[in-house]
Amino acid sequence: MHPWLPNSSPKVEEKILRSIGVEGVEELFRDIPADIVLKRPLQVGFGKPLSESEVARLVERLLSKNRVFMDPPPFMGGGVCAHHVPSLVAEIVRRSEFYTAYTPYQAEISQGLLQALFEYQSLMADLVDMDVVNASMYDMSTAVAESFLMAARVTGRSRILVPATMNPQHYEVARTIVEAKGVKLVKVGYDRETGMMSLDELSSKLSGEVAAVYVENPGYLGFFEENIEAISDAAHSRGALLIAGFEPLSLGLVKPPGAYGADIAVAEGQPLGLGMNYGGPLLGIFAVRWDRRLVRQMPGRLIGMTESLEGERGFAMILQTREQHIRREKATSNITTNEALAAIAAAVYLSLLGRSGIVRLAETIMLRAGYAAKRLSEIPGVEAPAFGSRHFKEFAVRFPCRYRELHKHLMEHGVLGGHYLGEEFPELGEAALFCVTEVHSKRDIDLLAEKVAEYVGGGA
Repeated sequence: MHPWLPNSSPKVEEKILRSIGVEGVEELFRDIPADIVLKRPLQVGFGKPLSESEVARLVERLLSKNRVFMDPPPFMGGGVCAHHVPSLVAEIVRRSEFYTAYTPYQAEISQGLLQALFEYQSLMADLVDMDVVNASMYDMSTAVAESFLMAARVTGRSRILVPATMNPQHYEVARTIVEAKGVKLVKVGYDRETGMMSLDELSSKLSGEVAAVYVENPGYLGFFEENIEAISDAAHSRGALLIAGFEPLSLGLVKPPGAYGADIAVAEGQPLGLGMNYGGPLLGIFAVRWDRRLVRQMPGRLIGMTESLEGERGFAMILQTREQHIRREKATSNITTNEALAAIAAAVYLSLLGRSGIVRLAETIMLRAGYAAKRLSEIPGVEAPAFGSRHFKEFAVRFPCRYRELHKHLMEHGVLGGHYLGEEFPELGEAALFCVTEVHSKRDIDLLAEKVAEYVGGGA
């Protein structure tokens, strides 16, 4: 009997298998490829229980192997970036009224939580200039996937056109989810000079089978899609929806999705007071324009404001058709939890910023990222940014040397550099995606440029 598996006793195992009508354990895992199945007993633990002090000592030893980059903050791009999180955000969301284990299924008894989510929806709708926002998506990748499925349901079509520069992780998550439903993703190429989506290729692929065109603004590689309105017009002219992926802080400077005709808008809420959290938890933002077909097909939950028989204001969950516990296999979506705490953190963050605050913050980020690109471009052989377009926060940089070796050099000097792009976009050569935000000072940026020049040999 295995010390950590209570049902591993041969007698217990035989009884369980007999009761469910299975001859052997292997039959339960027959869908797993044989070449990756472990052929030996699992080796976990230390052969005996550990005391509390022993566990604490072990954990501390493991944690001591971590390298923490705080000065300067990480320059790593790729969708989760370093941002300042006001201490008030953490103080509010850790209150017991919000810091709950899970969704309240008798939601109306939790009026405070419902009101907080209603405020989040209202603030986000104002930010993106769209009518309806939900409060229940895991992250941007699942929000993207759900938007694709939603577009297919609404239009009755089965193809989604996506930019070839789309976030590769979001693409893989979306493809895994939607292809099982018979929806196919088709990539549209881009201009190698500007990074913009090819309008000619888009036009040639916009057939009657296309349910939606997905566009990122700014994109994964940081540049703004300057043809966004032409893409919107092209999609709508062929009866397809426009799905816009956006960066929430960038809306302090550029048009929101609702202003250029987006039918659905999705985003990652991590910049809105969530921190990096080792890559999660995150917050998927999901918004639609007012259209009964779109609203009725939204995944997630909608919180509405109502009035009691006594005339008192109250809040209620007005849409949760996706719930498996209600519709089971007919559920609109298989997203079966919520990101209420992260949504409340975003609402607190936006409330602290206000209208003028988000503009000033967006300007600060864009100026600092621009300064970083300029300093790197002064190094002989370094091309920054890699595309001749306007960028926000993130930008790709090409190097005249092996970037992974350069990155080791940076880390030796306490600098966590950009995310290597050579595997995701081999056509860019030795390139990396850098992220510069309000937390990066001039000193931080100058240090990055100095250490890059030191390795490349440019002598900046």
